[in-house]
Amino acid sequence: MDNILSKLIEFQQKPLPFTPGEPLFWNDPHISTQMLTVHLDPNTDAASRTSETIDRSVRWIMETLALKTNDAVLDLGCGPGLYASRFARAALQVTGVDYSRNSIEYARRYASENNLRINYRYQNYLELDDENLYDAVFLIFGDFCPLNPQQRSMLLKSVRRALKPGGRFVLDVTTREHRRKHGNKNRWYAAENGFWKPGPHLVLEEGFDYPERSIWLDQYTVIEGNEKVSVYRNWFQDYTPETITEELAQGGFSVESLWSDLTGNQYSPNSEWIGIIAGKR
Repeated sequence: MDNILSKLIEFQQKPLPFTPGEPLFWNDPHISTQMLTVHLDPNTDAASRTSETIDRSVRWIMETLALKTNDAVLDLGCGPGLYASRFARAALQVTGVDYSRNSIEYARRYASENNLRINYRYQNYLELDDENLYDAVFLIFGDFCPLNPQQRSMLLKSVRRALKPGGRFVLDVTTREHRRKHGNKNRWYAAENGFWKPGPHLVLEEGFDYPERSIWLDQYTVIEGNEKVSVYRNWFQDYTPETITEELAQGGFSVESLWSDLTGNQYSPNSEWIGIIAGKR
């Protein structure tokens, strides 16, 4: 018990920005199964946006980028293929990359069963080495935000290399308005089984704010019946139009337009999200 208390006291201290928690936890057999279930729920936007929003987003992206039959697109962090399958039905050549085996296996089965020609790859997109292949690259639902500065710089270089001349990078990021709305997670609960573990466990949720750097941490400390303690950390880098434009410029992109989301709503100072269309320079 003393050992558990010591760990809990340690984990209550505010960590340095982007200090990692459990490594590769999205490939944990139990957590990845739970995540896939949430992805596939069409009525929630906890892991993926709702089906209606995804439909609107795909239509808007197709129209705004003037994508045409057989244009090649890359969906990074594609999950179970919710966007990729829609782009494939619109006659694009689609590649999807994700680091969850469960999600990629589901996406491949769905594509096969529905006669969709999609190239799915199980891969860490930070290790992307494609070159001059795509008319557009997508990174949707804030996947840019959990990356630390070095990872973001690496990803921008990889995306730029993967795009054809004149190709576009489409992404969305959160703002501080999003954080203010959803607030600080400070609670605990016990469960017989749940998202994090298949057996009895206690979950301590805590949020840490780093306002001077526009960073936020959602931390989950999980204690199992055998007294094992695991810490899961979700980091978020929030942005303003100015900071995301500057960071993309440093990565070799010019911002063409900024939106409140990726369905075409105009950006305002109260927007929780920024949708970005950027061109390869």
